[in-house]
Amino acid sequence: MAGVSSCMKYSMFIFNFLFWICGCIILGVSIWMRVSKSAQEDIHLDNSLFSAVDLMIAVGSIIMVLGFLGCCGAMKESQCMLILFFIGLLLILILQVVAGILGAVYKSQIETTLNKTLFEETKKLQGFTSNSRVFQEKFQKFEKMNQCCGLMKGYEDWGNNFYSLYSNFKNCECAQKDQNTDLCILYSTRIIYKRPCGVVIIDFFKHHMVILMGIAFGLAFIEIVGLGFSMSLYCQIQRN
Repeated sequence: MAGVSSCMKYSMFIFNFLFWICGCIILGVSIWMRVSKSAQEDIHLDNSLFSAVDLMIAVGSIIMVLGFLGCCGAMKESQCMLILFFIGLLLILILQVVAGILGAVYKSQIETTLNKTLFEETKKLQGFTSNSRVFQEKFQKFEKMNQCCGLMKGYEDWGNNFYSLYSNFKNCECAQKDQNTDLCILYSTRIIYKRPCGVVIIDFFKHHMVILMGIAFGLAFIEIVGLGFSMSLYCQIQRN
């Protein structure tokens, strides 16, 4: 094994250590996005909307495993570990490229899909059942936190429940500092937020989908470098 380049071996180790850190980051960010209270603590959305995030969680986990495998393969000069690393990394690269392309293609459909889901949720704001009341109470907190009112059409979504005994209008009322801005409108005798909460939710998904796509394509370049390192080191070990 004396003929194996120390520079190549340690470069492979450093690369995989950084690769492992990238896996930790993407896993952490994806999990945070999956459990974030910003868009799902108070509103239960279609689980299919999280499929891209779930995929990135799986990718992050596998990248961590591959990074560890690559580090061990480089330091022990193990052909078996290196070839497993190469194959695994190649499969991850293919999956990420496919996920990135699908994300770019279907990005424009996010708003349409969310609008359909939110339209169904709007009916709960006007309901009188126990389930509707539970949803309304949670949604009020979301309105107050995000400075919005209603889901699709603003205060109209509440219907007759807007002035119910639950005082739904209070959560739509503009803060003192916002009352003279474009964020608010005058309704009856009250100044309320005019932005529907559906806009907040759609913007959340659009923004984080862009982040996911950027991570996927950014890692693709790093993985190509890793493929080159691992194959070069594998060939050196095989010659010796």
